[in-house]
Amino acid sequence: MLFQRLVLLLILFTTNLFAAPVERVISLAPHITELLYAAGLGDKLVAVSEYSDYPLQAKQIETVSNHQGLKLERIIALKPDLVVAWPGGNPAKEIDKLKAFNINVYPINIQSLDDIANYLEKLSLYAPDPDIGQQAAKSFRQQLSEMRQKYQVDTPIRYFYQLSEQPLMTVAKNHWPSEVFSFCGGVNVFENSPVPYPQVGKEQVILKNPDVIFASQSSSATSLWAKWKTQMTAVQNHHIWSINSDWLSRPTPRTLKAIEQVCTHFETLKK
Repeated sequence: MLFQRLVLLLILFTTNLFAAPVERVISLAPHITELLYAAGLGDKLVAVSEYSDYPLQAKQIETVSNHQGLKLERIIALKPDLVVAWPGGNPAKEIDKLKAFNINVYPINIQSLDDIANYLEKLSLYAPDPDIGQQAAKSFRQQLSEMRQKYQVDTPIRYFYQLSEQPLMTVAKNHWPSEVFSFCGGVNVFENSPVPYPQVGKEQVILKNPDVIFASQSSSATSLWAKWKTQMTAVQNHHIWSINSDWLSRPTPRTLKAIEQVCTHFETLKK
């Protein structure tokens, strides 16, 4: 056991060669905030991004970024030891400006379910107690393995994920959160789109005729597709399902809840 732990630490320190415990951390995305808490760094956060609302105590922390950009002057004034950024959502030019001030910026780019556990381990090296993040990663992998056994995929189910309504957008294969659906046996009707998050027309969705449609809980997807009941299998069978968008869109340990939600819906089709 001790030998395995030493090997794990050696691997982690090799990938995060310059990682060391930090005192002042800034998160630049809601899912990063969640990951930092899970990795044992919640008490070190001095600022977060807008919509960082989980866990609840994150809502009490000063916000220094949103979809429009970063509050560069404020971030610099806070003198962080570590800024954890999201390359897919934070402006590259503003991140470069932070680096120009010799601020340690750590990018997190999660593309798969495995990445969630991997980043928990990497972030744990910045925490005063690395064991917290490493145990969180171990728990995530274990629960994921149990779910893989629980939800055996027999017949693939064609789905459409309505990422947004205006404009009508979805996601292509190999882009988050497509793996959540494929884990449960879902086949994306727009998986071959050359664009990661394509804007699609209603006519395209109707022609694809998915078995099920997923949308966020705040969406009016049912009323949006109601008039095409005779043309769409999902509408005919009342298979327009809502899903917790925070669980689904944020790659964090709570992604397990999204998997449970999606797989449970798919299970109803087998009965």
